[in-house]
Amino acid sequence: MNRKHIRTDPAAYEQMTRQASPPSRMVQGVFRAFWVGGVVCIIGQLAAETGVQLMKMTPADGYCFAAIILVLLTAILTGAGVFDRIGQYAGAGAFVPITGFANAMVSPALEFRREGMVLGLGAKLFTIAGPVLVYGIGASVLVGLVYAIIFS
Repeated sequence: MNRKHIRTDPAAYEQMTRQASPPSRMVQGVFRAFWVGGVVCIIGQLAAETGVQLMKMTPADGYCFAAIILVLLTAILTGAGVFDRIGQYAGAGAFVPITGFANAMVSPALEFRREGMVLGLGAKLFTIAGPVLVYGIGASVLVGLVYAIIFS
């Protein structure tokens, strides 16, 4: 089989790449991530303050309450298909660690919801969370053991 090799000089290749690649809108992306991430943090702070001031929680419990609220809102928005649009608009600003984790848990489960609540939704809910939980609990046990040995 006769193959013809085409050689492209680096300058021509760079020009083709520039033409095919869309221009980066970094300033716009940073601004969007900043303000959407700020709104997520404001919602979390409002939830924490609500827990502390209105529900008479301790500050630690108020922050746990805020995490629960953010996970719940993210799960609902992911299920409704809204969080994906927010993520496309704001990029990393929408995926502040707790909201990104909630989205990563709910998204795989939604793909398999047709298979039923137990075998579809329930089984796939922990495909992402499972390894995180296993390694997180394992690391906390190791740190606890080291702490107990050093400070006992």
